[in-house]
Amino acid sequence: MASIGIIIGNRDFFPDSLVEKARTEIIDVFAQLKLTPILLDSNATKLGGVETFKEAQKCAELFKAHREEIMGILVLLPNFGDEKGVADTLKLANLNVPVLIQAYPDELTKMNVVNRRDSWCGKISVCNNLYQYGIKYTLTSQHVSLPSSPAFQKDLTDFVAVCRVVKGLRNVRIGAIGARPGAFNTVRYSEKILQRNGITVTTFDLSEILGRANKLTADSEQVKKHLESINAYAPKGKTPNEAMLQIAKLDVVLKEIMEENALDATAIQCWTSLQQNYGCNVCTSMSIMSENMLPSACEVDVTGTLSMYAMQLASGSPSALVDWNNNYADDENKCVLFHCGNWAKSFLPDIQISNAPILGTSVGVENTYGALDGRTPAMPLTYGRISTDDPKGIIKAYIGEGDLTNDPLATFGNRAVAQISDLQGLMKYVCRNGFEHHVVMNASKTADILKEALENYMGWEVYQHI
Repeated sequence: MASIGIIIGNRDFFPDSLVEKARTEIIDVFAQLKLTPILLDSNATKLGGVETFKEAQKCAELFKAHREEIMGILVLLPNFGDEKGVADTLKLANLNVPVLIQAYPDELTKMNVVNRRDSWCGKISVCNNLYQYGIKYTLTSQHVSLPSSPAFQKDLTDFVAVCRVVKGLRNVRIGAIGARPGAFNTVRYSEKILQRNGITVTTFDLSEILGRANKLTADSEQVKKHLESINAYAPKGKTPNEAMLQIAKLDVVLKEIMEENALDATAIQCWTSLQQNYGCNVCTSMSIMSENMLPSACEVDVTGTLSMYAMQLASGSPSALVDWNNNYADDENKCVLFHCGNWAKSFLPDIQISNAPILGTSVGVENTYGALDGRTPAMPLTYGRISTDDPKGIIKAYIGEGDLTNDPLATFGNRAVAQISDLQGLMKYVCRNGFEHHVVMNASKTADILKEALENYMGWEVYQHI
């Protein structure tokens, strides 16, 4: 359960009953949404609200005691609230987490002294103070809304997703396994810019991985166990037993490497060293990792797997690295997404272990088993890409939403048809701003969450395609 700190703003010339009722209401909402509230006891301050500097100190101390748990903070304004009390609490706690500002609506029939809230106005003052203090904050979709309303509860659920993305990206550890393929300048990136943003990249020589895999035998209990799990994950099709054994041995080592180095994601050299020096594709292992929420991208696309991780955090479901690959006939708003392929099983109801015919033309098809075959059916689509822009010294991204369709597509590998409004305009943006040919897809509608997390809290340059 996600833990969210709660500040209930108060101002003494407004009715105390409003604060008392708000505290009860928000605890009920958190229980419904399975969230853990961290807030002052009702007797710690006046009804558990925050108004004075001493009350701000008490609330800040509570938050600091739960620093490791709190992902974000909700500011609740049942009345005008005390702008300094809220800002001081956040400054003193210094948690550097996302902040959501809620304000209660007034009722036209209850605008008397006993029931009047003025939260509409108070929210503006609180935001003004947070802006002065340099504290980032998130707004609800409606300026005022009841905690019990569907609109606010969606806002709160989305805010928790924003918190997941921010917390995850500030601490993510990515394994870069092997050298960037020489022919893929497109996946260059800056480790230093990533590190400045809390993103750690740990590098590994591919020969270390292959050397460890080659020392394993078919008699190893680990290899047998991984072979069983791979067979349970996807039908082997025409994949030879020898290739399945190679895939299993590599899978054992990749799992060990991730556990030894506490990695959250990987980017693996594939084209063409693995095929030439080891005799199989790593796609199946990458698919298994991505399905298990440990995203993996091919061609050492580190910012590609970072994009996968961000989308996974936003949606709670696996992501896939794809190529913006082909036009779809003459439909200007549809295109073909493709890889040879390493997509998570969630995208491939007809998944099967196969080979990579295109890569096979240069390294021999017999050396490419381990690639997956499967067609992605109609489902929601969020797409996007995070990239380091080294000349500018920044991290930038583009995101958007569309749909994956059931339009006919007669080809091989991992494949899908995407429908995106103003696709031609999006492609112009991608090309003019030097983004990679790789993009990430996720079966969700989470572009707004990603924009809020990446732009507002991470401070990155974000374009949202509408």
